[in-house]
Amino acid sequence: MLISSYFLCKNLQEDNKQEEIFEEIKVIAEDNNGDNNKETKNNNINMQKLHEINNDIVGWIQIDNSNIDYPVMQTKENPNYYLRKYFYKQYSYLGTPYLAESCDINSSDNLIIYVHHINNSKMFGELENYKSQEYYSNHKFIKFYTLEEYREYEIIAIFRTIANTGFKYYNFINAINETEFDTFVSKCKDLSFFNIDKIAVYGDDLLTLSTCDYSSKNARLVIVAKRIN
Repeated sequence: MLISSYFLCKNLQEDNKQEEIFEEIKVIAEDNNGDNNKETKNNNINMQKLHEINNDIVGWIQIDNSNIDYPVMQTKENPNYYLRKYFYKQYSYLGTPYLAESCDINSSDNLIIYVHHINNSKMFGELENYKSQEYYSNHKFIKFYTLEEYREYEIIAIFRTIANTGFKYYNFINAINETEFDTFVSKCKDLSFFNIDKIAVYGDDLLTLSTCDYSSKNARLVIVAKRIN
């Protein structure tokens, strides 16, 4: 019990520390140097300033009225570097959302973002709520900022699969042809917890969020969205 209590306290301290760091980063990210023009208001994350601090950053992800409001990192030479690191490259068991190494932020058909599923809706633990159709109905859209532009995506499928032995959604980065694209989207729709009437067609850009699902061994909770702007 003493050992368990020690680790619980230690994790709580680390949680609080990382939350403070994310809040600090948000202050930096939302500082647009007093620029109040329409374009800045629609794109209120100062990616350039964040990039000057850590050039591993490739994006910022937000879902309104949720805890998901995080930088997105990418290290192609060391793909899982941010699995246990925070923005300032120090150890954190929470990690930081990161883009799959095979993805190109500007050209891939499907961008895949990973991070831990943490209880209390931290990191991608919030995605657990998407098993509820009511929650989905109120959180259909994903905002994504890159160094070049602001993007919006609309969710088209929410499903669970088993890593390695189930649907290998993580292998789909670029479609060879229309048939491959349609096959991927159709599989996602078939696995979805409930019917979503939105569909993606060949030529659409996709965004996939992936995290652990603790309902079964090696399960993954996956959300697929298509770009709408």
